[in-house]
Amino acid sequence: MMRWYPLAATDDEFLQTARFRLVHIVNVSTDTDHVWSVLTAHDALVSWARLITASEWTSSRPFGVGTTRTVTLGHGAAALRERFYRWDEGRRMTFTAESASRPGFRQFAEDITLEPTSDGTRLTWTFAMDTTPGFAPFLVLSLPILRRVTRGWAHALADKTLDEPKGTRR
Repeated sequence: MMRWYPLAATDDEFLQTARFRLVHIVNVSTDTDHVWSVLTAHDALVSWARLITASEWTSSRPFGVGTTRTVTLGHGAAALRERFYRWDEGRRMTFTAESASRPGFRQFAEDITLEPTSDGTRLTWTFAMDTTPGFAPFLVLSLPILRRVTRGWAHALADKTLDEPKGTRR
């Protein structure tokens, strides 16, 4: 049985002021509805984000504020239990991680915003985190790798939307 470590709740202020923040902006050449459908698919993340090996929506559809999900990295190396505190259908989703399967984080949140553009969608994906004092040096050293991995997820999402015909997922 996996042990869970509680994390402190986050909010919009934390997304802007977190000690560790990664922000990726990617232009996607498809409409926001299609990008949203890939983000909320039953296999969201697993089908296109390297290192994410499981993603389980633990709330029933229709999703909204309060929706929960468990995301696993590396076949159980680490996992997060997430609760969405913002769900603007087709435009924006924001979650706070309620617990982690490994110690080290105090707070963790992600915010994904989709904005229509003249030729598709602008995706802005923000990762915000704070750590325990003992974990901070490790995260500082890992930031270049973490930045590359999370940037890869944003670009892989863009690629996934182009690989998949519109209206085929949910």
